[in-house]
Amino acid sequence: MTAQEPRRFDAAPFSLSLKVITVGATAILAAMMVLAPRAVVHQGAELLARGITLVLVFGPPLMIAGALLFMVRGYALEPGALLVRRLFWTTRVPLAGFERAWHDPQAMRGSKRLFGNSGLFAITGIFRNAPLGTYRAFVTNPAEAVVIRLASGALVVSPALPRAFIAALESRDAAR
Repeated sequence: MTAQEPRRFDAAPFSLSLKVITVGATAILAAMMVLAPRAVVHQGAELLARGITLVLVFGPPLMIAGALLFMVRGYALEPGALLVRRLFWTTRVPLAGFERAWHDPQAMRGSKRLFGNSGLFAITGIFRNAPLGTYRAFVTNPAEAVVIRLASGALVVSPALPRAFIAALESRDAAR
């Protein structure tokens, strides 16, 4: 592996719960977009009804598009950094202070979301639970969670091949 060629890993396939949340939320947002404006037009003042209708028509697709943009497609490791591949860009996360990494299907259990998305196309953002403290997550399947412990805190990711990801992460080239 050279500095120009990061080692790439696909994200784990969506978990059943992520699929259910994504399909369910998308269906609810689509229903809001179609049904709610019709109900609003028959209520209250015309100007207010038009404003609410615009929000209900354009809000759901914007919410879906926004979540879709932040979905996790995969990961790449380069010396000193984890690259989280999104739909149109990559988020670079420094691995300074790397201590260790391990596969833990229970890593996210009991977590509270502090900021982020808990299931529309991904589980991403800042979370907190007792075992890990405050951590950043870039996850598509919690059962495939890999915890990366840094001196500054923890990261949780879900590569399709957790053991291969950990081996690459712990190699001298990736961990520096």
